[in-house]
Amino acid sequence: MASLNNQPSKKAIRTPGGSAGSSQGKANSSGQTVKFARRTSSGRYVSLSREDLDMSGELSGDYMNYTVHIPPTPDNQPMDTSVAVKAEEQYVSNSLFTGGFNSVTRAHLMDKVIDSEVTHPQMAGAKGSACMMPACDGKVMKDERGVDITPCDCRFKICRDCYMDAQKDTNLCPGCKEPYRMGDLDDDGPDYERGGALQLPGPDGNRDNMSMMKRNQTGEFDHNRWLFETRGTYGVGNAFNPPEDGGYDEGFGPGSMDATEKAFKPLSRKIPIAAAVISPYRLLIFIRFIVLCFFLHWRVVHPNNDARWLWMMSIVCELWFAFSWILDQTPKFFPINRATDLEVLYEKFDMPSPSNPTGRSDLPGIDMFVSTADPDKEPPLTTANTILSILAVDYPVEKIACYISDDGGALLTFEAMAEAASFADLWVPFCKKHNIEPRNPDSYFALKVDPTKNKSRTDFVKDRRKIKREYDEFKVRINGLPDSIRRRSDAFHAREEMKMLKHMRETGADPLEQVKVPKATWMADGTHWPGTWSVPSSDHAKGDHSGILQVMLKPPSPDPLMGGADDKLLDFTDVDIRLPMFVYMSREKRPGYDHNKKAGAMNALVRTSAILSNGPFILNLDCDHYIYNCKAIREGMCFMMDRGGEGVCYIQFPQRFEGIDPSDRYANHNTVFFDSNMRALDGLQGPMYVGTGTMFRRFALYGFDPPNPDKVAAQKAATAATGDSETQKEPLTAPPAQTTQPLTASELDPDLDTNLLPKRFGNSTMLAESIPVAEYQGRPLADHPAVKFGRPPGILRVPRDPLDATTVAEAVSAISCWYEDKTEWGDRVGWIYGSVTEDVVTGYRMHNRGWHSVYCITKRDAFRGSAPINLTDRLHQVLRWATGSVEIFFSRNNAIIGSMKLKLLQRLAYINVGVYPFTSLFLILYCFLPALSLYSGQFIVANVNVTFLAFLLTITLCLIGLALLEVKWSGIGLEEWWRNEQFWLISGTSAHLAAVVQGILKVIAGIEISFTLTSKSAGDENDDVFAELHLVKWTWLMIPPIVIALVNIIAICIAVSRELYATNAQWAKLVGGTFFSFWVLAHLYPFAKGLMGRRGKTPTIVFVWAGLIAITLSLLWAAVAPPPGGGQAAGQFQFP
Repeated sequence: MASLNNQPSKKAIRTPGGSAGSSQGKANSSGQTVKFARRTSSGRYVSLSREDLDMSGELSGDYMNYTVHIPPTPDNQPMDTSVAVKAEEQYVSNSLFTGGFNSVTRAHLMDKVIDSEVTHPQMAGAKGSACMMPACDGKVMKDERGVDITPCDCRFKICRDCYMDAQKDTNLCPGCKEPYRMGDLDDDGPDYERGGALQLPGPDGNRDNMSMMKRNQTGEFDHNRWLFETRGTYGVGNAFNPPEDGGYDEGFGPGSMDATEKAFKPLSRKIPIAAAVISPYRLLIFIRFIVLCFFLHWRVVHPNNDARWLWMMSIVCELWFAFSWILDQTPKFFPINRATDLEVLYEKFDMPSPSNPTGRSDLPGIDMFVSTADPDKEPPLTTANTILSILAVDYPVEKIACYISDDGGALLTFEAMAEAASFADLWVPFCKKHNIEPRNPDSYFALKVDPTKNKSRTDFVKDRRKIKREYDEFKVRINGLPDSIRRRSDAFHAREEMKMLKHMRETGADPLEQVKVPKATWMADGTHWPGTWSVPSSDHAKGDHSGILQVMLKPPSPDPLMGGADDKLLDFTDVDIRLPMFVYMSREKRPGYDHNKKAGAMNALVRTSAILSNGPFILNLDCDHYIYNCKAIREGMCFMMDRGGEGVCYIQFPQRFEGIDPSDRYANHNTVFFDSNMRALDGLQGPMYVGTGTMFRRFALYGFDPPNPDKVAAQKAATAATGDSETQKEPLTAPPAQTTQPLTASELDPDLDTNLLPKRFGNSTMLAESIPVAEYQGRPLADHPAVKFGRPPGILRVPRDPLDATTVAEAVSAISCWYEDKTEWGDRVGWIYGSVTEDVVTGYRMHNRGWHSVYCITKRDAFRGSAPINLTDRLHQVLRWATGSVEIFFSRNNAIIGSMKLKLLQRLAYINVGVYPFTSLFLILYCFLPALSLYSGQFIVANVNVTFLAFLLTITLCLIGLALLEVKWSGIGLEEWWRNEQFWLISGTSAHLAAVVQGILKVIAGIEISFTLTSKSAGDENDDVFAELHLVKWTWLMIPPIVIALVNIIAICIAVSRELYATNAQWAKLVGGTFFSFWVLAHLYPFAKGLMGRRGKTPTIVFVWAGLIAITLSLLWAAVAPPPGGGQAAGQFQFP
């Protein structure tokens, strides 16, 4: 640090590196330079490095302290002490990192993140004691419990910068003037050897490999040389593979692991559907298919010569419906159920053993993504509750990292997330102490059941009362943030205007000149917010702001940290009070760049998390979807870690919704899709990716093919045959220990040239180095001979490396707007661009490369979220989905041209995704056919004879039988099935038709499609929770269904009146046409109820337009083709 007074300036220091062999190559591989600074009150940065000091004569006294980060040089040697590492991580977690295109990455030290008090030591802005050095306003370093760290026995309190200066200059404590004793600083560190963690072995098998760590001139661990000398043995982060014949402590050899001593137990199993249900179901599909073929043949060879036009239209529609039914029904031949065994998961990965006495978890890490874009449409309170449910999930704390992507760059979202992190200090230990479910506080306190059920601790009621009060105060603070930010910004703006006026008077400027001070948005520490301002300005507007990265909660300690009776508001004795790592991210946005909406935000999260935490698995959630089952992650991990799990690209959980009206008027639960279609796909190549509630294998997101051990062995043999000296050193028949080694880049993808890694993944070295680590850590245990692509047990017990500034700076560069230029992000890597339904396309690409996915239905819902219950919002949601399907149909993502790795029935399912919106063209025509039949007095067949009725009856009975059996094996209700049928017709005659038109316009004319964000419910405290259901909002999508309904009603009235007074009535055709008209109207009943609203407040324009169109069509038809008949009552209509 340095100050502008006469005190000696503190020297620029090097950031201490992480431990040897960091998981992302953190040893300054990227050469990122970070400037630590405290911004001035006006929000400006000042760099007081040696090059800038000569120009700083005009600096005023309001500039604060700073530290300049300098990369390591031979003259700038590292200080390898635990205090330095902890201090560096504390600095990183207290800094707001910003950067972007053609800009310096800066770290703004924040003493205050939010207006309320921060108590948890992991959180940014946590208060600490003041440094005792003169003229220093720094804070004392803290440990995991928030206790001050004093590096000397005299307990002299000193901040990180002063300590580093004293250690570098004299190595004397400023308090007692005695030398610092380096050996004493590590006494309180965890004993990883006793905890079961494995040290990194050297080439000779000796674990004391400190000699290797001093190979380079900076005294750092030479990662590349170590890998070379160990022949690819991994020592990166917490993944490694020692040689078989040496380097193991007692109890750690491949043949002596506790897991292998026991009989192999699978983590999951398939449960087939009962033969009494599935066999008749398949038989009915076959029967209905045969009957449909005979029926369509009969219809073709028996035309209605009196109304060929009506017969032709009906034949075309029925042929398409048959084709659509085949696409929808045939993938349902092999539905399955699955079950997991959490006890076996615990035994394999978490149970204490002689080699792991502390029970440190061997489960792989997981990074959880939450995305939000607009705090006005996605309330911050809803997002905060989702974050709290993630932070409280039942999974090893040190293995979790939570990331929030704020695509709007709003200070409101930033401070709401900081408030959530602060409240998590109480909420997370409370959930663990009393085994709370669900762990979303808003949902938990809204439960209508007895909260004391199954609770045995005597202090539960008292704790619940206190935490409820704290949560109410938390909600008030969140709801008051917009006003608080506005008042704060107005106050600082007024201060800046006064400063400017004072400056103008002192300089003799014209007093009548208008003061021009940009109206900025100010943070709690009195500096400018680097993101979007409420009054847009250059570099501070939506679509034009710097990249922002803030570690809200730094990584926790590797071992449990038990609370006490006096630490918090509640008694958390014997409760682990650690919190998972939590990071706020807002990617850089600039005009002229295509930021690719949600898919671009997700890819930015993938890169950021790969550099910061690199969890082998990724869970993505929408901001309104929270974790309802705290063990859901463990259930998904049962499939990933089971035998054959290395070929699973993602686990899809069903979407469940709250706040839906009891009748589910618009089929918002979508149970037919989630419980029937997706369960059926699980028996093929796996379910589709539906955008949220999905656990990904990170390696699969990188665009690689699934692992193929035989192919890798063959490639190694071929390489050895060519005379490669490196490969010939290894025997072709590798021992079992070598079959679980990490793969090289060429083995991961034979077509991938290691020199072209930047072409695919960008120029981040840390990101490239993290890829094989993520692949290796994500493998299942090699505890069974059938596991050909596994990892040894116990290697993931080593704690992750602490964060340093270089690593975070690399992550900031990875979220810049230019990073993806000329790379394969969005084309092959990550979420795929080019469609509004990027989720389906991303899942399709993985299946097309040969990956499998798994559908995980848990006994208790894994996740729950909200869905639009308003008719207009629901139609717009379906419109967005259908438009994406049309885009898929006209793109290279059409499954018709998919690879041979895509199974036949899976291919049909994906073809149906792109085809189903086009059914709307035939459905609308078919809905008008009954009315046309009634108007004309004709029918789709010449005679309603026994043959036609027999076909019709057989097809109908098969449909009913299929529905009953599908309800049986899928577990849905008949009412849910009927609601789905109703909304299929409603959406097919409105949103799907609009999607086809928009999709064709985009393909032909290049007209881009834009959609508004679906509004999320904020959980209002209104008396009527279903008020949105009865609200009628005008949209042109309502016109086609209204016209269809009115035309059919008018046609029924005209036909009945005509036949009543006709001399030669044709009641058979009347009954046929009327039956089909009532079939259409019955499907449109929920739509009609939605139009009526609660008090019939439907916009008049809706009925005026629909009525005029219906009457015009009716009169036009009557005038063009007047119906035959004798009496005047037949109604010879003519235009006046």
